[in-house]
Amino acid sequence: MSDRGLTHLDPLGRARMVDVTPKEPTHRRAVAKGRVLMAPETTSLVARGAIGKGDVLAVARVAGIQAAKRCSDLIPLCHPLLVGAVLVNFRIEDDFIEVEAHVDTVDRTGVEMEALTACSVACLTIYDMCKSADRTMVISDVTLWEKTGGRSGTYRRQP
Repeated sequence: MSDRGLTHLDPLGRARMVDVTPKEPTHRRAVAKGRVLMAPETTSLVARGAIGKGDVLAVARVAGIQAAKRCSDLIPLCHPLLVGAVLVNFRIEDDFIEVEAHVDTVDRTGVEMEALTACSVACLTIYDMCKSADRTMVISDVTLWEKTGGRSGTYRRQP
């Protein structure tokens, strides 16, 4: 936990939105990754474009982008931000698909939640589109990998 304590609580312990109005806008970026674990047969279907619902990764990419833009509608204490860029990419391995979401802004607060939301919703979309082929799928390891900008500076998770 940070040395500032729980910033989303007021002095009486009630939830509050942190006041970012005194802060200067700066370039901020966050990267999140997650995985959808699945049977090798399912990753093969996705890679070949043979899932009945359509192009899984194209739909998951758009879903992730939309999710980053709508994060403050989903997470109660998130600030609405002008999201400058969202990039969602995939890596297909034998028994999983890795999702990586990058979000950039120039604003008064970071985009960690936007990147995590983009990653999570892209994973959920993959699950939704593949569930008829594989009910054993597991969404895992949705994690913040990097954040830059702002007062707290740069954070990079060690692999």
